[in-house]
Amino acid sequence: MTPKTASPEIERLISLLAKLPGLGPRSARRASLELIKKKDSLMAPLTEAMAVAMRSVTACEQCGNIDTQNPCHICEAPGRDPSIICVVQDVGDLWAMERAGAFRGRYHVLGGTLSALNGVRPDDLNISSLFARVEAQELKEVILAMNATVDGQTTAHYITDKIEASAVKITRLAHGVPVGGELDYLDDGTITAALNRRTPF
Repeated sequence: MTPKTASPEIERLISLLAKLPGLGPRSARRASLELIKKKDSLMAPLTEAMAVAMRSVTACEQCGNIDTQNPCHICEAPGRDPSIICVVQDVGDLWAMERAGAFRGRYHVLGGTLSALNGVRPDDLNISSLFARVEAQELKEVILAMNATVDGQTTAHYITDKIEASAVKITRLAHGVPVGGELDYLDDGTITAALNRRTPF
């Protein structure tokens, strides 16, 4: 039998941290130890920040972004072009686009991609509200900023098939985004170049 190395409370902290993306059991143990060592300077502020986020962060009903207000700051910003919508898979992709600072339109977050393998269907994503936005708003362009993966491109083709009958221009990011690449891991220059060289879908 493997001896216990920590109390149940500490083991629970480790197991919860291990569920976060990018943190395996060993990384979770190191992070837990660091938090415990710095309870006053790190753990207490982190606990408070998480409690505030739990109470105040919500999903934007218009675009699917997360923010402390609804509609979100991006949807409400007066300097953005409401006639151009950039469709992204997840909020992390929206944040990556914003870091690049090259896009001044609005967004639409799908919340994932279609995947026959994983049983993800159109009803499981924030797609119907995108179609409603296309019908209701006077849009000039819809940019499909999908990750260059099989599921990402499948999702982009599905959306294109559904809205190509409308008058809106449909474009995608240029191939500065590598095949298999994900927006959240790209540098700002690559995202900017891909956005500026977007092509018809």
